[in-house]
Amino acid sequence: MNAPAKTEDFAIQAPAGVFVETVTSVTHYTDRLFRFRMTRPAEFRFRSGEFAMIGLMVGDKPVYRAYSIASPAWDEELEFFSIKVPDGPLTSHLQAIKPGDKVLMRKKPTGTLVLDALVPGRRLYMFSTGTGIAPFASLIRDPETYEKFEEVILTHTCRDVAELKYGFDLVDEIRNHEFLNEIVGDKLRHYATVTREDYPFKGRVTDLMVNGKFFADLGLPPLDPAIDRGMICGSTAMLKDTKEILEAAGLTEGANNKPAEFVIERAFVG
Repeated sequence: MNAPAKTEDFAIQAPAGVFVETVTSVTHYTDRLFRFRMTRPAEFRFRSGEFAMIGLMVGDKPVYRAYSIASPAWDEELEFFSIKVPDGPLTSHLQAIKPGDKVLMRKKPTGTLVLDALVPGRRLYMFSTGTGIAPFASLIRDPETYEKFEEVILTHTCRDVAELKYGFDLVDEIRNHEFLNEIVGDKLRHYATVTREDYPFKGRVTDLMVNGKFFADLGLPPLDPAIDRGMICGSTAMLKDTKEILEAAGLTEGANNKPAEFVIERAFVG
């Protein structure tokens, strides 16, 4: 496999019409997960919850993949949360980036996990597995989310306890942020579960919803289409199962051009 292009070669090799940004920090959580931040172009605009096409020059060709923007729309930098795939065309190289390295980004963001795609409600559920938490990392740090909803429930299911740390770090950052803490208050609730280790909250969130433990743990009533809204991002099986649960409760799927009670991000599946 060709080695990624060196930083000094980027300006020469980068395709026209693409942003070339600088990595500012990298945090490795496990041997499968890492977070990185990079500079944000002054003219780049996006809605919290959208994704962008991120890439590197591998040899003399750009390689791109869709990545949810984990930072909120007001942030001066861009943040991403990535899995590490040893033989992945992009992630096998991306996991080796360090501050000062260059990353490509196409100029147009898109995505369905945006507040505009939901009709008004009182409670917002964010269902995620693995790196599917990334768009919600953006939304839970956006004041608009708390202007539109009285309560926000972030769920995150991973295989192992160590893989939950990014979610806990996000909540800690909000609690310690100078203005977000006041805006969020007690509106945000975080429900984390694992499937392969002993943990107070163990199991797939879909199973816990079906058997009632999820709602009992949170002290909440069953889903109500009159007030509850949902966003879903994760594995193929999780998307399917969660969609079925929400539809059985009377919620309907929406989109940017037809807002409804829940939305699904399918850009990362298949």
